[in-house]
Amino acid sequence: MIVGIPVCLKTIDQMRFHRTPARYAEAVLNAVGALPVLIPPLGERMLDLLAGIDGLLVPGSPSNVHPDHYAGGESETPDFHDLERDHTTLPLIRAAIARGIPLLAICRGIQELNVALGGTLTQRVHEQHGRLDHRGGPGELDVRYGPKHPVAVTGQLEKILGTAIIIVNSIHGQAIDRLAPGLVTEATAPDGTIEAVAMPDARGFVLGLQWHPEWSYAANPHSLAIFKAFGDACRTGR
Repeated sequence: MIVGIPVCLKTIDQMRFHRTPARYAEAVLNAVGALPVLIPPLGERMLDLLAGIDGLLVPGSPSNVHPDHYAGGESETPDFHDLERDHTTLPLIRAAIARGIPLLAICRGIQELNVALGGTLTQRVHEQHGRLDHRGGPGELDVRYGPKHPVAVTGQLEKILGTAIIIVNSIHGQAIDRLAPGLVTEATAPDGTIEAVAMPDARGFVLGLQWHPEWSYAANPHSLAIFKAFGDACRTGR
Protein backbone atom coordinates (compact mmCIF):
# COMPACT_ATOMS: atom_id res chain seq x y z
CA MET A 1 0.00 0.00 0.00
CA ILE A 2 1.38 3.39 -1.04
CA VAL A 3 0.40 6.89 0.11
CA GLY A 4 1.58 9.91 -1.87
CA ILE A 5 2.68 13.07 -0.03
CA PRO A 6 2.99 16.28 -2.11
CA VAL A 7 5.97 18.36 -0.98
CA CYS A 8 7.02 22.01 -1.15
CA LEU A 9 9.55 23.97 -3.15
CA LYS A 10 12.08 25.81 -0.99
CA THR A 11 15.00 27.91 -2.25
CA ILE A 12 18.06 27.96 0.02
CA ASP A 13 21.27 29.72 -1.06
CA GLN A 14 19.89 29.93 -4.60
CA MET A 15 19.37 26.15 -4.67
CA ARG A 16 15.88 24.72 -5.15
CA PHE A 17 14.84 21.86 -2.82
CA HIS A 18 11.76 19.65 -2.73
CA ARG A 19 10.94 18.94 0.90
CA THR A 20 8.43 18.49 3.71
CA PRO A 21 8.86 17.67 7.43
CA ALA A 22 9.82 14.03 8.01
CA ARG A 23 7.01 13.46 10.50
CA TYR A 24 4.39 13.09 7.72
CA ALA A 25 6.17 10.15 6.09
CA GLU A 26 6.86 8.65 9.51
CA ALA A 27 3.15 8.83 10.40
CA VAL A 28 2.19 7.25 7.08
CA LEU A 29 4.65 4.39 7.60
CA ASN A 30 3.97 3.72 11.27
CA ALA A 31 0.37 4.82 11.88
CA VAL A 32 -1.30 4.48 8.48
CA GLY A 33 0.62 1.30 7.68
CA ALA A 34 1.59 2.37 4.18
CA LEU A 35 4.75 3.17 2.27
CA PRO A 36 5.16 6.96 1.86
CA VAL A 37 6.14 8.33 -1.55
CA LEU A 38 6.97 12.01 -1.89
CA ILE A 39 5.43 13.85 -4.85
CA PRO A 40 7.56 16.76 -6.14
CA PRO A 41 5.85 20.09 -6.92
CA LEU A 42 6.19 19.84 -10.70
CA GLY A 43 2.65 20.69 -11.75
CA GLU A 44 -0.08 18.71 -13.46
CA ARG A 45 2.38 16.17 -14.85
CA MET A 46 2.29 14.65 -11.36
CA LEU A 47 -1.31 13.54 -11.94
CA ASP A 48 0.01 10.38 -13.59
CA LEU A 49 1.30 9.27 -10.18
CA LEU A 50 -2.27 8.84 -8.93
CA ALA A 51 -2.51 5.58 -10.84
CA GLY A 52 0.15 4.08 -8.57
CA ILE A 53 -0.99 5.16 -5.11
CA ASP A 54 -3.67 4.02 -2.69
CA GLY A 55 -4.06 7.30 -0.81
CA LEU A 56 -3.04 10.96 -0.83
CA LEU A 57 -1.92 12.83 2.28
CA VAL A 58 -1.65 16.59 1.70
CA PRO A 59 0.63 17.98 4.44
CA GLY A 60 1.01 21.31 6.14
CA SER A 61 3.54 23.97 5.20
CA PRO A 62 4.66 27.46 6.28
CA SER A 63 3.47 28.71 2.88
CA ASN A 64 -0.06 29.84 2.03
CA VAL A 65 -2.26 29.17 -0.98
CA HIS A 66 -2.02 32.20 -3.25
CA PRO A 67 -5.28 34.21 -3.15
CA ASP A 68 -5.40 34.32 -6.96
CA HIS A 69 -6.71 30.74 -6.75
CA TYR A 70 -9.85 31.84 -4.88
CA ALA A 71 -10.31 35.46 -6.01
CA GLY A 72 -9.07 36.57 -2.59
CA GLY A 73 -7.66 39.90 -3.71
CA GLU A 74 -4.24 41.21 -2.78
CA SER A 75 -1.97 38.82 -0.92
CA GLU A 76 -1.54 39.76 2.72
CA THR A 77 1.39 37.33 3.06
CA PRO A 78 3.41 37.98 -0.12
CA ASP A 79 6.58 36.37 1.24
CA PHE A 80 4.84 33.08 2.13
CA HIS A 81 3.69 31.54 -1.13
CA ASP A 82 4.70 28.43 -3.06
CA LEU A 83 3.16 28.64 -6.51
CA GLU A 84 4.77 25.39 -7.64
CA ARG A 85 3.03 23.57 -4.81
CA ASP A 86 -0.28 25.30 -5.61
CA HIS A 87 -0.04 24.23 -9.24
CA THR A 88 0.59 20.65 -8.14
CA THR A 89 -1.67 20.06 -5.15
CA LEU A 90 -4.84 21.77 -6.37
CA PRO A 91 -5.19 19.57 -9.49
CA LEU A 92 -3.99 16.52 -7.53
CA ILE A 93 -6.74 17.01 -4.95
CA ARG A 94 -9.46 17.39 -7.57
CA ALA A 95 -8.25 14.35 -9.53
CA ALA A 96 -7.86 12.17 -6.42
CA ILE A 97 -11.42 12.93 -5.29
CA ALA A 98 -12.77 12.29 -8.79
CA ARG A 99 -11.04 8.89 -8.84
CA GLY A 100 -12.17 7.96 -5.33
CA ILE A 101 -8.63 7.88 -3.94
CA PRO A 102 -8.74 8.35 -0.13
CA LEU A 103 -7.54 11.82 0.88
CA LEU A 104 -6.31 13.18 4.20
CA ALA A 105 -5.49 16.91 4.18
CA ILE A 106 -3.62 18.56 7.08
CA CYS A 107 -3.28 22.31 7.92
CA ARG A 108 -2.33 23.93 4.58
CA GLY A 109 -3.84 20.79 3.12
CA ILE A 110 -7.37 21.52 4.40
CA GLN A 111 -7.03 25.02 2.96
CA GLU A 112 -5.92 23.58 -0.40
CA LEU A 113 -8.82 21.12 -0.31
CA ASN A 114 -11.29 23.95 0.23
CA VAL A 115 -9.77 26.14 -2.49
CA ALA A 116 -9.47 23.25 -4.96
CA LEU A 117 -13.24 22.66 -4.68
CA GLY A 118 -14.26 26.32 -4.97
CA GLY A 119 -14.09 27.69 -1.42
CA THR A 120 -12.22 30.71 -0.03
CA LEU A 121 -9.81 31.48 2.81
CA THR A 122 -9.36 34.15 5.46
CA GLN A 123 -5.78 35.37 5.08
CA ARG A 124 -5.24 36.59 8.65
CA VAL A 125 -7.58 34.89 11.10
CA HIS A 126 -6.05 36.63 14.12
CA GLU A 127 -7.00 40.04 12.70
CA GLN A 128 -10.70 39.17 12.41
CA HIS A 129 -13.01 40.49 15.13
CA GLY A 130 -13.80 37.89 17.75
CA ARG A 131 -11.33 35.32 16.45
CA LEU A 132 -8.51 33.64 18.34
CA ASP A 133 -4.85 33.84 17.40
CA HIS A 134 -4.35 30.36 15.96
CA ARG A 135 -0.65 30.78 15.30
CA GLY A 136 1.82 28.66 17.22
CA GLY A 137 3.67 31.56 18.83
CA PRO A 138 7.24 31.56 20.16
CA GLY A 139 9.07 28.85 22.06
CA GLU A 140 10.39 25.34 21.54
CA LEU A 141 8.61 23.09 19.07
CA ASP A 142 6.95 21.08 21.84
CA VAL A 143 5.42 24.32 23.09
CA ARG A 144 4.40 25.63 19.67
CA TYR A 145 2.83 22.30 18.72
CA GLY A 146 1.38 21.63 22.16
CA PRO A 147 -2.36 21.44 22.94
CA LYS A 148 -4.00 24.85 22.41
CA HIS A 149 -7.81 24.72 22.38
CA PRO A 150 -10.81 22.39 22.21
CA VAL A 151 -12.76 21.62 19.06
CA ALA A 152 -16.36 20.45 18.86
CA VAL A 153 -16.52 17.37 16.62
CA THR A 154 -19.46 16.03 14.61
CA GLY A 155 -20.30 13.67 11.75
CA GLN A 156 -17.80 11.20 10.31
CA LEU A 157 -14.99 12.54 12.46
CA GLU A 158 -16.97 12.04 15.69
CA LYS A 159 -17.49 8.40 14.71
CA ILE A 160 -13.76 8.00 14.08
CA LEU A 161 -12.76 9.60 17.37
CA GLY A 162 -15.60 8.29 19.53
CA THR A 163 -16.01 11.68 21.22
CA ALA A 164 -17.57 15.09 20.55
CA ILE A 165 -14.77 17.20 22.07
CA ILE A 166 -11.00 16.95 21.71
CA ILE A 167 -8.06 19.28 22.40
CA VAL A 168 -5.86 20.12 19.41
CA ASN A 169 -2.72 22.04 18.58
CA SER A 170 -2.88 25.18 16.47
CA ILE A 171 -0.18 26.37 14.03
CA HIS A 172 -1.93 28.40 11.34
CA GLY A 173 -2.52 32.00 10.34
CA GLN A 174 -5.09 31.32 7.61
CA ALA A 175 -8.29 29.29 7.67
CA ILE A 176 -11.41 28.45 5.71
CA ASP A 177 -13.74 31.37 5.06
CA ARG A 178 -16.47 30.23 2.64
CA LEU A 179 -16.81 26.47 2.62
CA ALA A 180 -16.54 24.80 -0.79
CA PRO A 181 -19.59 23.09 -2.31
CA GLY A 182 -19.72 19.44 -1.28
CA LEU A 183 -17.71 19.89 1.91
CA VAL A 184 -19.32 19.80 5.35
CA THR A 185 -17.92 21.09 8.63
CA GLU A 186 -16.89 18.31 11.02
CA ALA A 187 -15.14 20.33 13.76
CA THR A 188 -15.07 23.93 14.95
CA ALA A 189 -12.94 25.94 17.39
CA PRO A 190 -14.55 28.04 20.16
CA ASP A 191 -14.30 31.15 17.92
CA GLY A 192 -16.13 29.44 15.05
CA THR A 193 -13.04 28.67 12.97
CA ILE A 194 -13.59 25.56 10.85
CA GLU A 195 -11.18 22.91 12.10
CA ALA A 196 -12.22 19.85 10.08
CA VAL A 197 -14.21 19.06 6.95
CA ALA A 198 -15.44 15.96 5.15
CA MET A 199 -17.11 15.25 1.82
CA PRO A 200 -20.00 12.83 2.41
CA ASP A 201 -20.91 12.41 -1.26
CA ALA A 202 -17.35 11.71 -2.46
CA ARG A 203 -16.55 8.29 -3.94
CA GLY A 204 -13.79 7.79 -1.38
CA PHE A 205 -12.65 8.92 2.06
CA VAL A 206 -12.09 12.70 2.25
CA LEU A 207 -11.08 14.35 5.52
CA GLY A 208 -9.40 17.71 6.12
CA LEU A 209 -7.96 18.82 9.47
CA GLN A 210 -6.72 22.29 10.39
CA TRP A 211 -4.55 20.93 13.23
CA HIS A 212 -1.51 18.64 13.07
CA PRO A 213 -2.36 15.03 14.05
CA GLU A 214 1.06 13.88 12.84
CA TRP A 215 2.79 15.77 15.67
CA SER A 216 3.59 13.24 18.45
CA TYR A 217 0.97 10.98 16.85
CA ALA A 218 2.17 7.84 18.63
CA ALA A 219 1.19 9.26 22.03
CA ASN A 220 -2.17 10.67 20.91
CA PRO A 221 -5.07 8.19 20.62
CA HIS A 222 -7.12 10.65 18.57
CA SER A 223 -4.32 11.05 16.03
CA LEU A 224 -3.90 7.29 15.84
CA ALA A 225 -7.64 6.86 15.26
CA ILE A 226 -7.54 9.34 12.38
CA PHE A 227 -4.56 7.67 10.71
CA LYS A 228 -6.11 4.23 11.21
CA ALA A 229 -9.35 5.37 9.53
CA PHE A 230 -7.35 6.79 6.63
CA GLY A 231 -5.31 3.59 6.39
CA ASP A 232 -8.45 1.45 6.40
CA ALA A 233 -9.85 3.57 3.57
CA CYS A 234 -6.62 3.18 1.58
CA ARG A 235 -6.78 -0.61 2.01
CA THR A 236 -10.42 -0.90 0.96
CA GLY A 237 -10.39 1.89 -1.63
CA ARG A 238 -13.29 3.73 0.05
